[in-house]
Formats: sequence, structure tokens, C-alpha cells
Amino acid sequence: MNRVLILFIVLLLAAPTCWSEEAAPATDKPSLSTSQTVVVTAQVEAINHETREVTLRGPEGKSVSFVASEEARNLDQVKVGDTVIAEYKQHLSIEVVAGDGTAPGTGEMSAMTRTAEGKMPGMAAVNTSVVTATVEEINLEANTFKLKGPNGEINEYVARDPENLTKAAVGDLVIITYTEAVAIAVQKTEAE
Repeated sequence: MNRVLILFIVLLLAAPTCWSEEAAPATDKPSLSTSQTVVVTAQVEAINHETREVTLRGPEGKSVSFVASEEARNLDQVKVGDTVIAEYKQHLSIEVVAGDGTAPGTGEMSAMTRTAEGKMPGMAAVNTSVVTATVEEINLEANTFKLKGPNGEINEYVARDPENLTKAAVGDLVIITYTEAVAIAVQKTEAE
């Protein structure tokens, strides 16, 4: 599976990206949400079922070869001409909430699934990380603020939007959530 993800990243670098920012919900505390989604398709140019070597031709005509791991279930279903569709999504949100004395912390959650036996190969994986920090200081004149992270270290930052500093208070909790998701599916060619 790692090699499939590496291939996806190689294809990703050759594909255009799309960023979008979502409007923050109406609240008196600052928040930000942004996402990026990339969809890449490639054609199976060659496949050796015995060695599990697969060659894909990407959207700009470049070919990449790799050996599919044993985790890539149902590889025997794949034929030359089939289409591989990969979708990669990133999402970042930053939200300031009123502090309740909660200490800064971190958390992470991951999940993965793959297609059932006998189906065309495919997988989906998602990883979400959450980091919280406490607002330790706000300096309106210098347009800066200090956050105390989960390791106890205090770092100073410059506010992107100075008005946000007036909406936050010392002791508030900053919640940073970062999610990455990837889905890969193989579709049979229509001519079969």
C-alpha cells in the first residue's frame, strides 16, 4: 500500500490543485477553515500479476511503475486499460473557544478500509490530528499573541487579521484540527 501512496503522491505533484476556504460560522471568537482536494486519474499501461508490478500512465502522459504490496487486494482483477482514480483531500480548521481550564493536548485518529475479496481493488484512508493550545498573551499594539502548546512551550505569533485579537482572550483554547484523506479505486475499461 505504501507504494500505491507514493505513486499517488507522484501523480499528485503533476496534477493541478484546488484550494477552497469556507466562511467561518457567525461567532464572536475567531475561526478559519480551509480545504484542498486533488483528483488524479491514470490508466493501467502494464501489469504483471505474478510479480505484482504495475505501470500507470498519468494525466500528462508520464508513466510510473511500482510493485503493489500484498495489501493491494484483488490485483488479479486489474487489466491493461483499466482506470485508477485517486482522490486526496486535506482540511485544516482553527477555532478559538472560551477557555474552561482545559490543559493543552494532542490527539490523533486513523482509519483505513479496502474493498472486499472479489471486487475491483480500492482503498480509503483518513488521518485526523487535533492539537489544542492555550492563549497566554495578546499584544494588540504589536499585533502578536502567545500560545502555550501541549509540551508546555510558549510561542509567539503575528496575527493574520488583527481584529481577531480583539475577539480572543487570555485563557481561551485554540483547537487546530488537520485531516488528510485518500481514496483510490480501479475501474474496468468500458470496452470489456
